[in-house]
Amino acid sequence: MEENNVQSTLDEQVVEATAPTVEETPEKTADNAVEVNEEEPVSEETTEVSVPDTKEGIISRLKEIAESDGDISRQEIDSLKSHFYRIIKAESEEAFKAFTEGGGDPETFEPTIDPLEQVFKEQMNVVREKRAAQHEAQEKLKEENYLKKMQIIEKIKQILENPDEVNRSYNDFRQLQQDWNEIKEVPAEKATELWKNYQANVEKFYDTLKLNNEFRAYDFKKNLEMKTALCDKAEALAEESDIVVAFRKLQQYHQQFREIGPVAKELREDIWNRFKNASTVINKRHQEFFEGRKEQEQNNLEQKTAICETIEAIDIESLKSFAQWNETSEKITQLQAQWKTIGFAPQKMNQKIYDRFRAACDLFFQKKAEFFKSVRENLSENLRRKKELCEKAEALKDSTDWKATTDQLIALQKEWKTIGAVAKKQSDEVWARFNAACDAFFENKKANTSSQFAEQNENLQKKRSIIERLAAIVPEEAGDDLRQQLRDAQAEWDGIGHVPFKEKDKTFKALREQMDRLYGFLGENASRRRVERFKNEVANGNGGNIRERLSRQAEILQQEIKTYENNLGFLNLSKSKSGNSLVDELNRKVDKLRADLKEIKEKISVIDSQE
Repeated sequence: MEENNVQSTLDEQVVEATAPTVEETPEKTADNAVEVNEEEPVSEETTEVSVPDTKEGIISRLKEIAESDGDISRQEIDSLKSHFYRIIKAESEEAFKAFTEGGGDPETFEPTIDPLEQVFKEQMNVVREKRAAQHEAQEKLKEENYLKKMQIIEKIKQILENPDEVNRSYNDFRQLQQDWNEIKEVPAEKATELWKNYQANVEKFYDTLKLNNEFRAYDFKKNLEMKTALCDKAEALAEESDIVVAFRKLQQYHQQFREIGPVAKELREDIWNRFKNASTVINKRHQEFFEGRKEQEQNNLEQKTAICETIEAIDIESLKSFAQWNETSEKITQLQAQWKTIGFAPQKMNQKIYDRFRAACDLFFQKKAEFFKSVRENLSENLRRKKELCEKAEALKDSTDWKATTDQLIALQKEWKTIGAVAKKQSDEVWARFNAACDAFFENKKANTSSQFAEQNENLQKKRSIIERLAAIVPEEAGDDLRQQLRDAQAEWDGIGHVPFKEKDKTFKALREQMDRLYGFLGENASRRRVERFKNEVANGNGGNIRERLSRQAEILQQEIKTYENNLGFLNLSKSKSGNSLVDELNRKVDKLRADLKEIKEKISVIDSQE
């Protein structure tokens, strides 16, 4: 009985020492690995499955899963989906880049619908439905397994109710143990309590079991062989290059170790320590592996966070030109390429950081599309306005109204400069059209102006010749035909066409000076003659009441002269040529009035001298 008590104590040690080893590590056991909540997202970082690198390969693998009878891995399904849409996204980005680099408007870009995506979705739905059915069946099977194991425990309890029958029930007990081991998974929340219940009743059975030493020794020997084999396997895992695979195998060995019965008491501690030491090596490697991966994932998160912050820091409102938008687009494209080279972030943050990155990129390209749309609308409006200017210029290009048309075309050219840009592919064309219309007019004007210039120079020489001829006349020697000479010279002048504009005023002034000189001489002679005739008339008694009339005329002339002089004094004359011409004309009128006044005063003096 004492030996059985010792046996029970050692068995208890085995149970308590074994269980925590499995729970120490952050990784789930092989059994629990398939117990993933259907709603809980599985990060790609924990996926250890091999995924095809083409869309066709991924779809083919989904079909294999759908047609197979094996259990469906949630991790593999999520990994296949993630890789499929990663390929779709990469192809779409390449298509967009090729489209924009080829001169396409980003706003009008429409991704090509990939027919394989619909096939992928159909296969994914089939797999999901099948996996859901499997999950439901697995949960049902676990409940059934739980009930079966509870029945085994009840049967062991029934055997223990009659201690005298324990020895004779040994074979039944061994069969129950075998049945227990053949029944696999049970609901995770019930597993621990179920195992404790079972182990307690097994220990109680061994406590009451009375077998001969030979039979017990044989039983211990077989158990030792199996546990030794498990120790060998556990120790061999130290050479396994894939630590995740090694760890999962270790979990299976622990489960098997627990299911094997006790060994001789003097060997129990040694065999357990050997198995525990082998487990410690694997557990340590596994812990180091995940700590290293955790550190790398944290570093990846920091790099990805920095990329997000860089994109989010872009001052979108400051981008005002195509060059600025394209330059910034190139930077973001480079950041997207850099993102792809960075590994996964920690599972809890991986999707969040990707969503942040995606949102930042989407915001930029959305604003870029809005800018391009706005610019495109402005370009269209600018093109419409420039085409209107082209039509106006084309309507004027054959005009021969050189001055007015020149002013109109210059106004059109100034308006053209106020209109913004148009699309590059239309800019050269519309400018060439407008410029051709303007050039056509100015070429015609230039040709006409060249011939006019020669003619005007010839006219200038003719008018200078008239001025020189008049300047050579000495009025006292001219004779009685001087007035006719002046009239002929004026008629000849009027018959000559235009002279160069810059010479016009100067030549006319020179003519006016000569005419005023000669007509002034003629006027003075005529005035003297009229005064002489007036003297004779007065001397012959024909004066009558003329003095009073002449006095009134003199007053009128004096008033007119005063009016003209006041106008000249208050007139705000400009520096323009038209202003100078007006002053000259007024001065000539004043001079004529003064000459007439002088003549009248002389006549009045003649009358007064006769009295």
